[in-house]
Amino acid sequence: MDNIKTLLGKRIKELRQKRRYTQEKLAEMANIEIPSLSNIENGKNYPNHETLYKLATALNVRPFELFIFEYYQNSAQMLKEMMALMEKDDELIRKMYKYFLCIK
Repeated sequence: MDNIKTLLGKRIKELRQKRRYTQEKLAEMANIEIPSLSNIENGKNYPNHETLYKLATALNVRPFELFIFEYYQNSAQMLKEMMALMEKDDELIRKMYKYFLCIK
């Protein structure tokens, strides 16, 4: 099963490809380094809230839309996995709370 970093990376790549942007183009639009974008898309790195906002803006979506994993069939399992990750990472809890406040 994919973890949240992998799913987020797949989603960003999916949105980028739908818009026919290269990694270079999206990185330039979001004002981030190309290797950083590559690592995010490959699920190696989890972007901070500022980078997520920049990517969402460049992709012309609201930040929460980066977390719509259409290919994730079981939302209960996704929630369970998110909770398990947040239990281990206080910073992730703070980030997710900030995102929640932005979308509610």
